[in-house]
Amino acid sequence: MPLKNECYPLEITAMTHEGAGVGRLPEGMAVFVPAAAVGDLALVRLVKVLKNHCYGKIEQLLRPSPDRIAPDCPVSRRCGGCVFRHVSYSAEQRYKQGFVEDNLRRIGGIQLAVEPLEPSPQVDGYRNKAQYPVQQRDGRLVAGFYAPRTHQVVDCRDCRLQPPLFGEVLRGTLALLQAFQVPAYDEQAHTGLLRHIYLRQGTRTGQVMLCLVVNGSGLPRERELVARLREQFPQLASIQLNQNEQNTNVILGPRTRVLWGSDAVADRLCGLEVFLSPEAFYQVNTPAAERLYGIAAEYAGLTGQEILLDLYCGAGTIGLSMADRCRQVIGVEIVPQAVENAWENARRNGVENARFLCGDAAQAALQLEEEGITPDVVVLDPPRKGCDSALLHTVVRMSPRRVVYISCNSATLARDLACLAQLGYQTRRCRPVDLFPRTAHVEAVALAERV
Repeated sequence: MPLKNECYPLEITAMTHEGAGVGRLPEGMAVFVPAAAVGDLALVRLVKVLKNHCYGKIEQLLRPSPDRIAPDCPVSRRCGGCVFRHVSYSAEQRYKQGFVEDNLRRIGGIQLAVEPLEPSPQVDGYRNKAQYPVQQRDGRLVAGFYAPRTHQVVDCRDCRLQPPLFGEVLRGTLALLQAFQVPAYDEQAHTGLLRHIYLRQGTRTGQVMLCLVVNGSGLPRERELVARLREQFPQLASIQLNQNEQNTNVILGPRTRVLWGSDAVADRLCGLEVFLSPEAFYQVNTPAAERLYGIAAEYAGLTGQEILLDLYCGAGTIGLSMADRCRQVIGVEIVPQAVENAWENARRNGVENARFLCGDAAQAALQLEEEGITPDVVVLDPPRKGCDSALLHTVVRMSPRRVVYISCNSATLARDLACLAQLGYQTRRCRPVDLFPRTAHVEAVALAERV
């Protein structure tokens, strides 16, 4: 057995889906190494030895991979978000293409030529949303991101994935709250007040929403705080306060009130004007999302005669972007505020052939069945956990000709496509789309057609 704390020369030959390099000891045991690149030859110290695999860290690069570049973020190793900050973007694209291909083949049993990955138009500064946890440290407020597998905040106010304005607003907001002696929330004791600072920006409009998430019903000196923030940051279009007094890891609580400005910010996506509340789901990379939705529309194969059912529709953006090519769009979403946004987005864009239902997919299917409506195309855009079997059976009972599945987790995508195959829907196409450069995440679109 290899020994913990011993060093071994390793060649990195593969990459895990979480962004760690993989090398093998002479006896064949795999070693997972963070911050490695395929092609590295490194002296690796084993930090954890298990029965079938080990974890290590690089002590010395003996021969760096040609994919390597100099990391340009001082906290990327501690933060853990940008697992590919040390490799070229072209290498990252190859890795992500391989992730999707591997999952479809290994988990889904799908033998398909996956189409080439669609890269992001921006590699840095692309995120239109950030949620910063806040903690008290040495008598001051710090905010940033949780270190991997912990709830310890890495103090980071200038993340390269966020627009520079986010860092400015974050620093200014923290300084004011520090001056007003607002205590940070302590999740162990369930005491304190400030839990998260949440920023959302309309990429095309520049409008910024600031939402303060608190363990209570308000903040001290709210009117003065708002006045100071407005004076310092004229880009702010909305300042809101979300009440989350629950002992939970969920960021947003059940009640939000507007301290100043609008209850939503505007953006433009695929030629549509969209309005977004704090609770509404919206893709975090607007330019890449437009490419993603374009591929989804291509896969949907719309002719103008179809009824399109958009499940997990969020603020309605996917369905509304295709409304001019459909007879009718029906969106389904379980978050009431998002459904309100979807109706408002349809109204403001003059879309008259769309409607939205608040509820889960099973409820929507029953209602549509009672109305005698059968969708021709179903679009699925679930969270990372994917769709449960009951939902997929519900979709198949509607008997659409095509199912377009948008996923941020190709493992659950592959699992669900395998389930659809058993129910008579064969996967015809799949294409990765990189909405999350420098991170391990990759989006994918797949088309399954009724056999």
